[in-house]
Amino acid sequence: MPIIDCVAVTKRYANGQLALDAVDLAIDKGEIFALLGPNGAGKTTLIGVICGTVSMTSGAVRVAGADIQRDFRAARYRIGLVPQEIALDIFATVRGTVSFSRRLFGRPPDPAFLERLLRDLSLWEKRDSRIIELSGGMKRRVMIAKALAHEPEVLFLDEPTAGVDVNLRRDMWALVRRLREGGVTVILTTHYIEEAEEMADRVGVIDNGRILLIEDKAQLMRKLGKRRLALVLHRPLRALPASLAGWPIALEDGGRRLVYSFDASADDTGLSTLLRRLAEAGVDFADLETTASSLEDIFVDLVGGAA
Repeated sequence: MPIIDCVAVTKRYANGQLALDAVDLAIDKGEIFALLGPNGAGKTTLIGVICGTVSMTSGAVRVAGADIQRDFRAARYRIGLVPQEIALDIFATVRGTVSFSRRLFGRPPDPAFLERLLRDLSLWEKRDSRIIELSGGMKRRVMIAKALAHEPEVLFLDEPTAGVDVNLRRDMWALVRRLREGGVTVILTTHYIEEAEEMADRVGVIDNGRILLIEDKAQLMRKLGKRRLALVLHRPLRALPASLAGWPIALEDGGRRLVYSFDASADDTGLSTLLRRLAEAGVDFADLETTASSLEDIFVDLVGGAA
């Protein structure tokens, strides 16, 4: 049984706006799941529904078997949420903030656990500092510590590294991997496509309140990823040879580069035919390179195609 199970989740606001359109989503225990989508796609609304902070119009959500509506306390107890906005008592200390969050969920005191948590987030040296004294990056770390204080089974990270520096982003990636190793399920929304490409086991793409696809990241990149062959020409071309009319080829850099897009998994990539026709047309090249599509390329294609 999946640890998170959403069935036909729909959210329609009073003004008629359809924020979520019959979303089905199942997430397995211990995986890192990345939910991608442009602004207004429904990412934050879906997280709010699963966490019980946004009411759904229809559908059902279960977290570790507990229904989010009928058994809210049991479901919410299993969830840690790091929202986009930093919401902290600026006059409380770091240790006090995290300890209070743990008590809110009825967890008994565990100073050793809290010390490990604060050390993992590079907050131990700041444990007695007040929130108002911290940098923006440190406040973001406190938000994560607060969400993890009650040892949840599921952690939601809603745009966790928006506006933070590269070092903190890498620290958070490392923390997420350690959490997964400890059995925690991590769901993140992000605008940083490299974040999903770096960490996620599976990727979901949402747009206009609908899930466009849910796919294993490696399989997604094999199925939808393309490769590009770039040829650096000895002499610039003003136009493509007539023998290559209709091919997925473009001239770039003032005709000095010829770029061919192809499916690397196809039985016939067309590469040998391309090179032969170029030779027949007297087109010589000085260098060539191939690159694979990134997850960002795939995402842009998917969302653009659904628009």
